[in-house]
Amino acid sequence: MVKTLKISSADPNQTTALGKSIAQHLRSRDVILLEGQIGGGKTHFARSVILALLDEPEGVPSPTFTLVQTYHTQPCEIWHCDLYRLSHPDEVFELGLVDAFSESICLIEWPDRLGDLRPNSALTIEFAACDVPEHRYITARWTDPRWDFLEGSLDV
Repeated sequence: MVKTLKISSADPNQTTALGKSIAQHLRSRDVILLEGQIGGGKTHFARSVILALLDEPEGVPSPTFTLVQTYHTQPCEIWHCDLYRLSHPDEVFELGLVDAFSESICLIEWPDRLGDLRPNSALTIEFAACDVPEHRYITARWTDPRWDFLEGSLDV
């Protein structure tokens, strides 16, 4: 059964708060798939999660051109991936991303490029703009009970 949580984010600070709140629950082998249009808030959310888990703050650039940025944190390594430029799911293997699914926390922008490699246990978060500037509708979907904590209160 697919579970859904809908959140209305009035500004980037609320999106940051959501990322920080979810980050508190992350552990090795967690995969978050970030969907939405360019400029929708995917990278902002991922940056918020990463900064919440780093021991020492550092720059968190978009992986648009590098495809993958990794960060060493407690509890484990984080992979922030932007798959927009991939043309075939086989390229995911070349990046080493399939191995990272079983060892790291993975934040993946443009997950449609994964094809059949999309993990069933992943949390999908979709970002959609609305008519109000900087306002976003955020929808989280999951089937794995691992993500059921989202039904409780999040600090957003």
